[in-house]
Order: sequence, then structure tokens, then C-alpha cells
Amino acid sequence: MAPNDSWGPLGNDYEEYYDGGLVWLCDDVGGLEHVSAAFFLLIFVLSVSGNGLVLIVLCSYEDLYRVTNVFIIHLLASDLLFTLTLPFWAVYNLSHWMFGDLGCKLLTWAYFTGVYTSLMLLTCMTVYRFVTVVIYRNTTLPQRRLIYAWAACIASWVTGCAASIRDGISSIAQEVGNGTGISTCEALLVTTEEKSLGYYLQVSLLFLLPLIIIILCYSAILRTILVSAIRIRYCTVLILFCIVVSFFICWAPYNLIIFLEAILELDCKDRQTFYVAYSVCRIVAYGHCCVNPALYMMQQSWRRHFCSLLHCWAGERGQRGTRGGRSMSTITRHPSVNAEVNV
Repeated sequence: MAPNDSWGPLGNDYEEYYDGGLVWLCDDVGGLEHVSAAFFLLIFVLSVSGNGLVLIVLCSYEDLYRVTNVFIIHLLASDLLFTLTLPFWAVYNLSHWMFGDLGCKLLTWAYFTGVYTSLMLLTCMTVYRFVTVVIYRNTTLPQRRLIYAWAACIASWVTGCAASIRDGISSIAQEVGNGTGISTCEALLVTTEEKSLGYYLQVSLLFLLPLIIIILCYSAILRTILVSAIRIRYCTVLILFCIVVSFFICWAPYNLIIFLEAILELDCKDRQTFYVAYSVCRIVAYGHCCVNPALYMMQQSWRRHFCSLLHCWAGERGQRGTRGGRSMSTITRHPSVNAEVNV
């Protein structure tokens, strides 16, 4: 979804490779790299803590054999895979690429795998909800649903990994100039025609096509819910819809900026203006992995599980604090703590 454009995954303004090394065509906008790096690290902390907490709640309190929870676990994994690459990009923005050519290829591959797999999983979740709400409803056996869900998740990972191979292989770590000691990690640009073809295929197959499928499916789901007499049962559908919408809201401006940069002839001044917009849209896009944990908490059951988890941790700290000869009255005041652990 996010192609290796002429700014590269991190927006450094390189355009062509020559025998003498990279040639700088325009001056960078000063300060944006440091701001971007700070946001990358902030997103990393929020995403790891938020998605990690959701994963703990999910494994502690939720039924892991529910189809929705199967999708959520894999979505958490894809978001965390994407998130784990952000500190490396932050270091790259602050200094230069210092993780070698293999690190450049692997981290670029992991970056795109996380994005592509998330989109494939969201599409599969949408299609699954369309089938269960609009077509079959409760007629499909739960065991068969679970098998289909796992098959869809595996297919999403295979698609995401395969689609990212080209991005990983084409990315190289290369020294700027001779003897400068400054390296970059960027896509090795080919001809303009091949670059444009690869970009349009990525956007068409890995962004626009899933978007069209999701819009059509949720349009049918919405019509079904509106004519249903029992709407409260579709709260999960609403949460999943918000997750899908937030993903596209975060990533659409980023892809639009890259699309405009690819088709427009820009001078240095215009490129600098686009780079500012690009940096802002990129931060918003990367921040999508922090949104899902907040959306999960929209469900009352998740909020209850979260509170139970906090009470459990508080109870354990209280128990450790009373082991030094103090009375156990602090623990006996909260008999519900142990009961909530087994919910």
C-alpha cells in the first residue's frame, strides 16, 4: 500500500542512482526528520503498550475459539510486526542507515508485510461478516467458521509476505558518495515506466480493490442491520467497521500524496512543500496501529475485562506488600479479585 516512492520509505529526497553514488537533487526541509523520529518512537511506545495490553486481555478473558477473536489476534500480530520496525526508521531519520544491507532488506520487508497483512485481514474480516450477517447468518456451523477464519488468516499472511518480497529485495543499503561513511536504505529505482507500473499495481490490488470490496460488503451489512429487529447483537460488526474505517482514514492521505508526487512534475520548491505534507500524512498513517486498542475498548465487555486485569495486578501488588508480617486484612477486603481472575 505504501510504495517505495522517490522519497523512499522515510522520505529522504533521493531521485536517481549513478555510478558515483546517490545524487541529491533538492535540499531537505530542516527539522522534519527529528520531528518524524520523535513521533515514530511515540507511536512505537503507544502501539506496543496498547496492543500488548489488548493481547493480554484477549488471552486472559476472551474465548480464543471465537472467529472474531482469531482475526483480532492476527491483526494484533501484524500491527506489532509493523510497529517493531519503527525504532529503526527513527534512528535512520536522526542519523543515517547503520543496520547494513541485510537489515535494510529485512526491515523493509517486515514494514510492508505488516501493512499488507493488516489490510488483507481487514478485508477477510469484512467478507466474513458479510457472509454471516447477510447470507447465512447462523446457519453455518461454528467449527466450520473457525476453520474458514484460520484459512483466511493464513492466506492473508502468505499474501502479505509474498507482496512484500519485491519491496524488500529492491531496497539496498548504499553509501552516499565515496568515503563519507553515510549510508541510506532506499529502493533501487528502475526505469520510470517500471516504477510507475509497480506502483499502480500496488495501489490497485493492495488498496483500491480491498477498499471497493469493503465498501460493498458493509453497504449490504448496513442494509441488513437497519431492517433487523434486534440490532444490539451487531455491536461487534460496528466495532469492526470502525477499525476498517480508521485504517483507510489513516492510510488514504499518505497514498494520495505519493500518487500526486508520482504523476506531477515538481520543482524543488514544490517538492519541499509536498515533503512537508508527506511527513504529516506518514505520521498519521503510522499511527493507525495505536487506534485499534482504543476501538476495542468501545465494547463494554472489553472495558470490564480491562478493569478486572487492573484489579488483578493491584491485588498482586497488595499481596506482596502484606507479606512482611502485616495483617492480611487488605486482601480480605477485596474477595472479588480472585473471582474475577477466573472469569
